[in-house]
Order: sequence, then C-alpha cells, then structure tokens
Amino acid sequence: MSFLLDTNIISNHFRRPSGLAHRFFQYSGRLYTASVALAEVFVWAHNRPDQAPLLAGIDELLFQEVRVLDFDRNCADEFGKIRIQMRRNGIEVPSVDLMIASVALIYDLTLVTHNVRDFKKIPGLRLDDWLTA
Repeated sequence: MSFLLDTNIISNHFRRPSGLAHRFFQYSGRLYTASVALAEVFVWAHNRPDQAPLLAGIDELLFQEVRVLDFDRNCADEFGKIRIQMRRNGIEVPSVDLMIASVALIYDLTLVTHNVRDFKKIPGLRLDDWLTA
C-alpha cells in the first residue's frame, strides 16, 4: 500500500519530526504528496519569519522521502465528477481538499490526513490518520 500525504501531515512532520519518523521509515518509497498539498505547505513556509530552514527541509523531504504527484488532467476530470456527484447529494467539501482527494483516487493511494471530517465524505477514498493512530 502507498500513501498520499495531506498538508497537515507534512507540516506536522516538520513541527515534530520524531513523531512521524517511524511511519516515514516504515513506508519509505511509498510516500507521495499532491502538488496542491505542496502548494499549501509552501504558503505555510513563506509565512514564517525565518523561511530558509523550512524551505530547505521541504527540498530535502522531496529529494529523499516523498514524491510529488501533479494535479493533472485526469485528476481534474475526477474532481469534476466527484464535485457534481457530491453536490447532487447536498454535500460540499472545500475545493483544495477535493483536489487532493482526486489525486489519491486517480493514483489509488490511501490519503493520510488528520482532517478526516471533511475527507470522509468523499466516496471511495481510503483514509488513514497517523496523528491519532
């Protein structure tokens, strides 16, 4: 099984590296993040007074442990299908969350997130919360 890391998992890894280190080691070679989640991580990094250490850490993480999957045409199509299906059922999920979920669905990955509340509404999405497990 391979995993797509949500924004809150990556940011938690930088806040407390020892907290998730065993998971990163255990699933080495099977960790991904979506370009959309990475964009959110960069927002967090650029909002810090001392950006350089975090930006260097992001580069190191992407070089050594986590591969980035782009939100491409197939993901965009999946996003559109799911958005309409959910709206027809009266369910709304933030667009960024649905974009990240679309990447997980297209690439058949389990989404690792602490934001289970929003993501559990998305049909067919496998979830894991490494912060409460």
